[in-house]
Amino acid sequence: MQANGAAQNRESDVSCRNGAPNGESSSSGAAHSNGPLPAVNNGGSAVNNGAASEGAAGARKKKHLSQSEEDVIRLIGQHLHDLGLNQTVDLLMKESGCRLEHASATKFRNHVLDGEWDKADSDLNELKALMHSPSAVVRMKFLLLQQKYLEFLEDGKVLEALQVLRAELTPLKFNTERIHILSGYLMCSHAEDLRAKAEWEGKGLASRTKLLDRLQSECSLSNPAPFQPFASFPYLPPSVMLPPRRLHTLLKQAVELQREHCLYHNTKLDGGLDGGLDSVSLLLDHSCSRKQFPCYTQQILTEHCNEVWFCKFSNNGTKLATGSKDTTVIVWQVNMETQQLKQIRTLEGHAYGVSYLTWSPDDTYLIACGPDDCSELWLWNVQTGELRTKMSQSHEDSLTCVAWNPDGKRFVTGGQRGQFYQCDLDGNLLDSWEGVRVQCLGCLSDGRTVLASDTHQRIRGYNFEDLTDRNIVQEDHPIMSFTISKTGSLALLNVATQGVHLWDLQDRVLVRKYQGVTQGFYTIHSCFGGHNEDFIASGSEDHKVYIWHRRSELPIAELTGHTRTVNCVSWNPILPGLLASASDDGTVRIWGPAPFLDVEEVEGFGNASVNISECSRSECVCRDCCSMDS
Repeated sequence: MQANGAAQNRESDVSCRNGAPNGESSSSGAAHSNGPLPAVNNGGSAVNNGAASEGAAGARKKKHLSQSEEDVIRLIGQHLHDLGLNQTVDLLMKESGCRLEHASATKFRNHVLDGEWDKADSDLNELKALMHSPSAVVRMKFLLLQQKYLEFLEDGKVLEALQVLRAELTPLKFNTERIHILSGYLMCSHAEDLRAKAEWEGKGLASRTKLLDRLQSECSLSNPAPFQPFASFPYLPPSVMLPPRRLHTLLKQAVELQREHCLYHNTKLDGGLDGGLDSVSLLLDHSCSRKQFPCYTQQILTEHCNEVWFCKFSNNGTKLATGSKDTTVIVWQVNMETQQLKQIRTLEGHAYGVSYLTWSPDDTYLIACGPDDCSELWLWNVQTGELRTKMSQSHEDSLTCVAWNPDGKRFVTGGQRGQFYQCDLDGNLLDSWEGVRVQCLGCLSDGRTVLASDTHQRIRGYNFEDLTDRNIVQEDHPIMSFTISKTGSLALLNVATQGVHLWDLQDRVLVRKYQGVTQGFYTIHSCFGGHNEDFIASGSEDHKVYIWHRRSELPIAELTGHTRTVNCVSWNPILPGLLASASDDGTVRIWGPAPFLDVEEVEGFGNASVNISECSRSECVCRDCCSMDS
């Protein structure tokens, strides 16, 4: 193989042999980048089957490879090389006429892995002409010398390490802060201390391979151009040396893209994106069945004796609280294995009914609010069933909504008669904001900002510490309720006569309007849910539960079963396949995947059959009716 020492035509030369068409070997006789080529004659004679013609073999021609075909061959070659199949790689490169990487890059790789730092430094000078940015040489030398320095220290060669630090690293005048950190490692008393402080694997193949990956990967610019905060460049162009595990990276990206476009992907049992690809099949496209989605009634809770106005899972997903017009709150235990719910406690005495509930951040307490004419709120200790606080500032108040501060020691509450309070756990008034007619409340994770929707069709942010407020969301119709995503960046609004709207709180823009739901002037509570909060669910006045993928305006499922308005939905934050809905029909429905799922369908590998023989057509809850798979 010919080494390209000149800059002229350097990038077009490195992926195919010079002067040799595809399928023929180069006349240079140089070794392949992964080792000497074996003496295999795969281009001059046909397979000997007793009847092959020598003329036919000589006339055989190889197809000219396009650039994309050469890239694929190199990707396959790199993957095979990582698996240790070097002879296979040699045969592949010889027959295709391509080469895996530039000869100088191969030398550089071998010298790095062998710890021959002076030779690796010399190789960098050969590669300099092939780099996109000559200044990258300084960065690469710094990484090499850092490894050299650490290995000297680990071997106890302090004087040699000090020489590298003073005579080689410092003159580079690169990353002075890092050099100061490296100099501190001279004080390490033993090798284990050095490896711990440097967060380094130690001298050997592991740390050198990691170093090589860094040298092959993209490096962020130290001073990116304006408006390019994440600008980056490869040290070496891929025509010279492929980025590490490039085929693996491309496959992970393909799997991730398929999952992003899968409307029903709703599971955390996927190690493929964060780790390897062992948990997915590369032989089939990713496809999650609707039958894996929480579209089927698993349980109907009928213990309330009047309209159920609200439901909410606890933050740890182990409990569900439901509030009703019948003046009670029922707390249910969630079996995390069977996903069945069991009544464990009834909290009574809410004279006006319970229209809103919220769990404390640690799930110890539960606050219950009533409808517009209710001037009280109740703070319950869920573990003991005891009422800790019954708060009422004035009989003329209307306390209809509440939100916990993230510290769990304070909460804010208010209503449409102009009350807006911040209180402690004993109901003592800490702060108040006069004249704000509050419809719904939410606290951001910063612990300072409280979001409140009011009668002016807006959501404003209030800071109780410096008493400032600002407009965040402005709608054209009344905001009946809203909820905030876990990240605090999105808000989901139920808007009178308009339906469900998604807002970006940081950019203060309307992102999406979801279609299908029937929303008048009743208060309906929607929610984020599913894996990574990729889904949105809402009740509706047409007796249905609607589910959307966050990126899609059209519903992916319409759940039927309730016989009156669905007031509230809640998605279990731990079990992405568990959803609850509360309705004026006096019931709470628990939704989950279809029963009797095959193993293949659970893994999302296509249309495996589902046994729905026990499910009549009237029980079908998906937007498109289920059909029997034969």
